[in-house]
Amino acid sequence: MAVRDAILARRAAFVFSAFVMLGGCSFSEDTLWPSLSPEESEANATQAADEAASDAQTAAAQAGESAVAASSTNSGAPPILGTTVFEAPGVTPGEPTGTHVGKKIQELRGDLSRLQTRVTSHNNSLQSERARARGSAGAYHGLVGAMNTRLQVGTTPGNPIMVNQWNQAQRELEKVGDSIATLNSLSSEASSTSALAAFMLESTRATFELRGALEEDHRQLAVLEDEVNQTVVIIDRLLNELTDDVARSQNYFSGERANLTAMQVAIDNGEYIGGSLASRAFGVPAPPPQGGAAGLVGQRQPLVIIRFDRPDVAYEQALFTAVSRALERRPNSGFDLVSVAPGVGNPAQVALATNASRRNAEGVLRSLTNMGLAADRVSLSATSSPAARVSEVHVYVR
Repeated sequence: MAVRDAILARRAAFVFSAFVMLGGCSFSEDTLWPSLSPEESEANATQAADEAASDAQTAAAQAGESAVAASSTNSGAPPILGTTVFEAPGVTPGEPTGTHVGKKIQELRGDLSRLQTRVTSHNNSLQSERARARGSAGAYHGLVGAMNTRLQVGTTPGNPIMVNQWNQAQRELEKVGDSIATLNSLSSEASSTSALAAFMLESTRATFELRGALEEDHRQLAVLEDEVNQTVVIIDRLLNELTDDVARSQNYFSGERANLTAMQVAIDNGEYIGGSLASRAFGVPAPPPQGGAAGLVGQRQPLVIIRFDRPDVAYEQALFTAVSRALERRPNSGFDLVSVAPGVGNPAQVALATNASRRNAEGVLRSLTNMGLAADRVSLSATSSPAARVSEVHVYVR
């Protein structure tokens, strides 16, 4: 009997946490870190900078360990597929007896031989697809490991070499997706073969009831029934492993596709951000507050405040860190994005500032979805405030 491979591996989850000080964004949540803003006194700013430097050193060491662990995990984490080779038991020949039952037995032997030929074909296709999926996954993880290594030490934003590696990794991952479609098709064919085998087993058993049989006919028929039974068992096991292979490959494919999307953000920035947020968020988030998230401004302390006081504010690393920490504490959290425009000037100026601020918030929303956070976990609203000096985006946890 073939032994099913029941080894289930889970990719080691890692937490990439680094405290990043950005001139264009500040953070505030009691459970994370204190608020830092340009309006603070010089003494407080100096003290905060010293604390940040100490935290950054500790976080950098932790990040290095986590990144190395993640790289080693990713490099050896292809989809776990079955290893069983399904071989048909064969058909035992028999001497013709000249009876009607003997002729029926000869027909059944021919049917069983053709059935086992189909089983062999299914097995060959399965082993071929398994080898192809493992090869593509191995090449994919080799590319991901190389990109992670380069991102850990930093590189130029949009490095063309890394862009080419990312495109190649995407092609290799798509090959794994193609293997899933082929395995699904093979599963349908194997299901048809299983139904045929079940019908043949019933026909073989019904032949025992025919009149006019010799003892030799029943002896040959008993051997044939055993071989049909063995073939049915093999087909059932093949179907079970096919179902497991498809399920595991689909989970692997969806998870790695989210990780690859998150890596695209890191390549655009030229620095390592972390794995997809999709693996950290689960459950159903709470609905947005009534009246819109804009009512949160001034009422609750935001998780993140991103100030767009200059072009190309590099906020994504810090945003990823804050959101990932929030999801570690509450995996079913939702997030409310509020664009806050300066509420000064005439109505036309306020309207223009509000539109510009909303575009900034939409960019933050795209960044979060690229990091793997589901869009249904984020709400977006806009408001203006006389207290705001520049366009801001507030991120609240719910």
